[in-house]
Amino acid sequence: VQLQAYGGGLVQPGGYLRLSCAASGTIFSINTMSWYRQAPGEERELVARVTKGGSTTYADSVKGRFTITSYVAKNVYLEMNSLKPEDTAVYYCNAAIRRYSNSYGYSDYWGQGTLVTVSS
Repeated sequence: VQLQAYGGGLVQPGGYLRLSCAASGTIFSINTMSWYRQAPGEERELVARVTKGGSTTYADSVKGRFTITSYVAKNVYLEMNSLKPEDTAVYYCNAAIRRYSNSYGYSDYWGQGTLVTVSS
């Protein structure tokens, strides 16, 4: 299983970016897809999560500004509006995946990270 995350870049404060994550490989079921971020010197934190049923969870710091889409065809997107310098971080895609119908439970998989820099 591979998660490919892309869409990061340099954007001015107040700007917009859209991150994309695509899951590939042998996948029977995806339970959740999430975006985490890690700023320099900080711990990795959950930014947003969407479940198989479409329920979403957001970090308080991004509520009202970021939107995670429901995953269709094993792709999930994070739309980031009104970006702030404190949103600067490496963003990681994460998925809880069950590879086979007879697999026990779900396992975590991570993408390689994409850098988002918010600066004027």
